[in-house]
Amino acid sequence: MIQDTRVQTLNKQLQKNREFVLYWMQASQRTEWNHALEYAISKANESSKPLIVLFCLTDTFPEANLRHYQFMLQGLREVERSLQERGIKFILQHESPEIAVPKISARADMVITDRGYLKVQRSWRSHIAREIDCPLIQVESDVVVPIEIVSEKEQYAAATIRPRILKLVHDYIVPVKERIPLIPAPDDDFESLKAEQFEKWIGKLKIDQSVQAVDDYQGGTSAARQLLDRFLEAKLEKYDELRNDPSLDFTSHMSPYLHFGQISPVYIAWKVLERGSRGEEAYLEELIVRRELSMNFVYYNKNYDSFDCLHEWVQRTLLEHAGDSREYIYDSDEFEQAKTNDPYWNAAQNEMRYTGKMHGYMRMYWGKKIIEWTTKPQDAYQIALYLNNKYELDGRDPNGFTGVAWCFGKHDRAWVERKIFGKIRYMNANGLKRKFDIDAYVRKVEQKTSF
Repeated sequence: MIQDTRVQTLNKQLQKNREFVLYWMQASQRTEWNHALEYAISKANESSKPLIVLFCLTDTFPEANLRHYQFMLQGLREVERSLQERGIKFILQHESPEIAVPKISARADMVITDRGYLKVQRSWRSHIAREIDCPLIQVESDVVVPIEIVSEKEQYAAATIRPRILKLVHDYIVPVKERIPLIPAPDDDFESLKAEQFEKWIGKLKIDQSVQAVDDYQGGTSAARQLLDRFLEAKLEKYDELRNDPSLDFTSHMSPYLHFGQISPVYIAWKVLERGSRGEEAYLEELIVRRELSMNFVYYNKNYDSFDCLHEWVQRTLLEHAGDSREYIYDSDEFEQAKTNDPYWNAAQNEMRYTGKMHGYMRMYWGKKIIEWTTKPQDAYQIALYLNNKYELDGRDPNGFTGVAWCFGKHDRAWVERKIFGKIRYMNANGLKRKFDIDAYVRKVEQKTSF
């Protein structure tokens, strides 16, 4: 069956006959359209055992800060309530998965988990697969078409992965059957925080508390669905022609929710196709082809978080022009504080700093200018990653790493050679002025970020 291609067994342990089935929820933080959760319920029902869902809250997720944790915990609060309504016990522990999952798995028939692509996520799963004495089964619920089904190697660009995805995609855009747990949750008093009360203890986490939470986006599946409904109703029809205009608001704002797994890409694609609109093709290109190109990149390129991930021709052309004279040079602090000569770049940086999200077109311009204003391309790359991962709600994920890499020529072709940029794509302020009312964008950001 098509859906079986989402399932992978990560070790060779035999199923036990113990107290419950354990779903370690990590990347897919939702109870709706969650292949891993529904698979776990089916396995629990087959074994006539209750299901327990565990989420591990670690202080050490790379580059995560208060902004990210607050948004995530808003979503987990909803997960907790929803699982309780379905008769499933939810455990939230302030512990690394590498410690918590093996400990609880000693009482489990098997462990089901969802899938993550970053190094830390893959490391957790590999470690746990070795440590536990029962099966660890991974169920993909974060992409439409599983990446190995699409390709067994890194793809060069959207043009090379698109036909591979398009011939498969409609087989995978199908509703996820919601199952009913047959055995009620156990009464065991597992150690657990209450997600509902996260405001009381979030300040005690040993995380960067300097990047404040944002008011523009509320975490959780319900908030995601509301935004999606508004997008489908008022924006999808004109998405193709207006999405790149940062002075308007014709994006779906789904990226933070996709980042935390609070909404399913399969559900979004299903709703878009159900709606039927002339903006459908352009939106699904971004949601599926471009997003899953980023998963392919992060999965198959071990250097996805460094300058070394770039094509050889890109590295060569940027290094050849590293010594070119520059009108302006800024250091990391000046970039972070939006203290450049360019009001458009400053607006983009401030939008990200204060709202947790930057318009996609401006993020391209933003990245290109960091190259222009930094003497070494390797330094520019690290500055762009640092700022993107620190402030973006959707940073620190395959899309974030790929977005930065694209600014530096990844998944793009060679262009006419020019100063500083060599053969990679160039963008400037005059281009912004030609395409849309960029000053209106600046005013809009100023209104958002003035306190």
